[in-house]
Amino acid sequence: MDDESDTGYLDYVNGRIPALRRVAFLLSGDEHQADDLVQETITKVYAKWPRIAQVENVDAYVHTMLVRAFLDEKRRGWWRVSLRDVPPERPAAATPGMEDREVLRAALGRIPARQQAVLVLRFLCDRSVAEAAQLLGCSEGTVKSQTSHGLAALRRILGDRVGGGR
Repeated sequence: MDDESDTGYLDYVNGRIPALRRVAFLLSGDEHQADDLVQETITKVYAKWPRIAQVENVDAYVHTMLVRAFLDEKRRGWWRVSLRDVPPERPAAATPGMEDREVLRAALGRIPARQQAVLVLRFLCDRSVAEAAQLLGCSEGTVKSQTSHGLAALRRILGDRVGGGR
């Protein structure tokens, strides 16, 4: 890439990292995994920047890349085991409202990745059905059905915690 293209890439990425990290954290529920997802995404963006810079809606394109990186990560599954010679860091002390977030995060982690992505995009990132469909590369009907199935799964998982269960 030439210097002008590098400058455009750096300007774009520096302005978007907080938003990308927020979405990645909402999808993954883990700060370190969120950082990995953002790093993977911005690396791919750099490799394709001259072409991406010409896209009409760069933000939507990059968010699609981020969501797909998350879904790919979920598909890789079990073999991505981290072997360490020291125990992992302890989680931070709980703050008010933290328990509810942890319960929701745990419940989201128990539903299929596609449903998880749809629910995060729709309700935590406040995306419309059309925007979520575009980011996920599927139809609006699929987003609606995945939302319905995901919410039903969360209700089953959370049961009494959300007002009585069934």
